[in-house]
Amino acid sequence: MRTVLTDHPTVKFAEDVLNGRFIAGPSVRASCRRFLDDLVEGPKRGFSFDVDRANHALGFFPAILRLNGGQFEGVQFNLEPPQSFIVGSLFGFVREDGSRRFRVAYIEMGKGNGKSPLVGGIGLYGLVGDNEPRAEVYAAATKKDQAMILFRDAVAMVDQSAPLKKHIKKSGKDDKVWNLFHPRSNSFFRPISADDGQSGPRPHIGLVDELHEHKTPVVINMLSAGRKFRRQPLIIAITNSGTDKTSVCWEYHEFGSKVAKQEAMDDTLFSYICDLDEKEDPFQDESCWIKANPLLGKVITHEYLRGEVQQGRGMPSKESSVRRLNFCQWTESESPLFEMETWDSCRREITLEMFRGKEVVMGLDLSSVRDLTAAVFTLRTDAGVFWWPEFWIPKEGIAKRSEKDKVPYDVWEKRGVIRTTPGRSIDKDFVVQDIARLSRAYGFKIRTCVYDRWRIDDIKKSCERVGFHFELQEFGQGFKDMAPAVDEMEKSILAGQLFHNGNPCLRWNVANAVAVSDAAGNRKLDKEKATGRIDGAVAGVMSHRASLLLPPYVEPRIRWG
Repeated sequence: MRTVLTDHPTVKFAEDVLNGRFIAGPSVRASCRRFLDDLVEGPKRGFSFDVDRANHALGFFPAILRLNGGQFEGVQFNLEPPQSFIVGSLFGFVREDGSRRFRVAYIEMGKGNGKSPLVGGIGLYGLVGDNEPRAEVYAAATKKDQAMILFRDAVAMVDQSAPLKKHIKKSGKDDKVWNLFHPRSNSFFRPISADDGQSGPRPHIGLVDELHEHKTPVVINMLSAGRKFRRQPLIIAITNSGTDKTSVCWEYHEFGSKVAKQEAMDDTLFSYICDLDEKEDPFQDESCWIKANPLLGKVITHEYLRGEVQQGRGMPSKESSVRRLNFCQWTESESPLFEMETWDSCRREITLEMFRGKEVVMGLDLSSVRDLTAAVFTLRTDAGVFWWPEFWIPKEGIAKRSEKDKVPYDVWEKRGVIRTTPGRSIDKDFVVQDIARLSRAYGFKIRTCVYDRWRIDDIKKSCERVGFHFELQEFGQGFKDMAPAVDEMEKSILAGQLFHNGNPCLRWNVANAVAVSDAAGNRKLDKEKATGRIDGAVAGVMSHRASLLLPPYVEPRIRWG
């Protein structure tokens, strides 16, 4: 079988990858090995490779489809070798009853490698070329606006193709087109979102866009529920790499990788997962770029990627998104405050004894009822800026909160990493009393406390009841106050001037912290977009900003002579 099919584009790509003529990462290499193995072993498991079926789908793209946008406007859709491998695999393997083998496909590759046009073309093929009566083809996402992005690619390809324009009727006008109808087969292609879940879709082809942005599997489940009404349904999920390793995207990434490596068996799942080999760093070695960008030099350029890498160097918030979007590296958060390697390099042996006799600035992020409360004491000296964090959480229900937040609060309490307040909700008076105790025990003065202005009355009342007073300084959580604070903290970290004690709860908060930007490029921390609690990061950013507005503490030195 391999000898007969050697010149077939799908087979040739697999052979080229395994022979090193086309550079690919470990998961794609595994998919190619699985493909070649299945050419031989497939018939024993009830499926085989049908050259005519594969060629029919492969030929549809250059014969019927035209690309759109920029330099690609009106250009014939000639499939590149990786695209031929995907299309040939999906439509070439068939079961003994003549239906397609694969029912689900997971495709993960770098941004700008033509994922949307490719699956848009597959959707159009399912609409007009798959011989499916009353086919339902969907471009699906969590929100209708996101679903429209992929759907518009399909609409544009219809507009560029004389045969499709002749046989497909559009509902809507210009960028408001919402349905493509094929009268000959009574089939349609339209966008759908999670909000449309009650409409009962019965997909022949379901195209799921940007799976890494899906917080739940609701869209996949919505499409899967209707598959039972179809003889050979196919759901294709396309995505960049993500950040949330508890997400549906990560589940497909992990399982797809195992199936490709033949560590798990699922003859209905196809995966094409672009990744790098272990220890490869795209910021240091350009030769690995093609592993995440299979259309490098064809659609996406070296110049573009060099520009992205240049911006990412020395900018942790940018670096993470470049690694994730352009080089298929899963990161700890979407747009993190820092890469954790950078954060960990700032760890020092710091004790509260170092604060004795000095003035400090405190950032305080007080939780509402049952969540984490954080304080960061910041000492600015001529030798650098030093952080000491403290955390509080209600004692009752700590085990359940540990399970919910997926961190060991109970273990951290025993180790002294966090403190607990009595009862089921955070005791603000207890927090103020604890701060007063630390200040007196270690002989440091709180020069000012920076605090979210929306909760400042709470802390004022607690200070009155406890009888411990310090200056309170309002600190807004919007771009106006947060943008310079985030910028200055990043500068201090990168300059090697900010140090912390390695507190694991603070490290977790920093890893969760996501920086969002406005149209002017100003950044702030966003608790809604964070992957977990960020209270310590917020307290630290606020106190660091306030400390820079005060003169540094100068260590006294012995003078001789």
